Amino acid sequence: MGIPSDPRQWRVGLVGYGEVGRILAEDLRAQGLSVSAYDVKLGSADDTPIREHAGRFGVPLTANHAALTSEADFIVSAVTASQAVAVAEACAPAIRQEAFFLDFNSASPGAKIKAAAHIDARGGRYVEGAVMTAITQYRIRVPLLLGGSSAAVLQPLAVAIGFDAKVASEQLGVASATKMCRSVMIKGLEAMVIESFTAARAYGVEDQVLASLAETFPGIDWEKQGGYFFRRAIQHGRRRAEEMREAATTVRERGLEPWSSAGTAERHAWMGNLAEAGAFGPRAAASPGWRVDADRILAALKAGT
Repeated sequence: MGIPSDPRQWRVGLVGYGEVGRILAEDLRAQGLSVSAYDVKLGSADDTPIREHAGRFGVPLTANHAALTSEADFIVSAVTASQAVAVAEACAPAIRQEAFFLDFNSASPGAKIKAAAHIDARGGRYVEGAVMTAITQYRIRVPLLLGGSSAAVLQPLAVAIGFDAKVASEQLGVASATKMCRSVMIKGLEAMVIESFTAARAYGVEDQVLASLAETFPGIDWEKQGGYFFRRAIQHGRRRAEEMREAATTVRERGLEPWSSAGTAERHAWMGNLAEAGAFGPRAAASPGWRVDADRILAALKAGT
C-alpha cells in the first residue's frame, strides 16, 4: 500500500529531535499533521527536554529507528552531519514502499549518495535536502534545495505542507555541494571574525580594526555581526564543526586540499569546547556583545581552560 496522495494526510517521522526537529514538529503540528519522532538521546539522563517538548506538542516518541520508519509516509532526517549515512542505514530496513526520506543533514555529496543507496535499495524514495540559511529565522519556510530522482515528485508535496522547497537537480550531490561550498564561506567568515576580533581585543586595537572593516565593507554593521557570529558559534560550535568537516570532505572529493574548511572546523569545535566548559555562561542567552564574549575567551585562555 502506497502513501496518501494528499501530503496533509501523511504521517511524518522526524529522526533527530534537536533544534531543527523541534521547529519542524511545531510547524507541522500547527497544520494538524501527524508527527512522531525518535532521537538517540531518548533513555539517557538528558532526554527530559525532548520528552517535555514532544508532550507539549503532541508528538509521540518511538523506541528506535525501525518503529518510527515503519509507520511514516514522510521521514525527515535531521541529525548531526556525521550520522547522516548511519541514520539512513538504520531506517532503511523498515521503510515503507514509496515513502519519502528527506535528508536534511549538512553532509557532503558523497555521504548523500551513500545514504540514498540504503533507502532506495529498500523501496523508499530518498531526496537530499540542503538548508540554505539558519532555520531559526525562517522555520519550516527556510530556503531548501532538493536533489535526486524523486526530488521533483516531492517538491510540490513538500510545498503543500509548508516547506519552501526548490529542485536543484535530479542528480544527487548538486544540492549538498551548493550548501557545502556556501558553508566554506559563511562558517569560515564566522571563524575568521572570532579569531580576528578576539586577537584585536587582546591587543587593544579592536576599534581600529572595526573602523577599517567598516570602510572596506560599508554595508556591514561589524559590531552587530560580530555579536551574532560569536553567539552562533557558542550555541552551535559542535554542530558547526561537524558540518565543516563535511565541507572539507566536499572540497577534498574534488581534489582540493581543504585548508580553510579544516581550520574552520577546528575553530568551531574549540568554541564548542569552551561553551561546554561554561566559559560563556548559559548558551541560550542573548548575545551580550562580541566584546564580552571575546573577554571571556581571553579569560579562559589565561586560566588555561
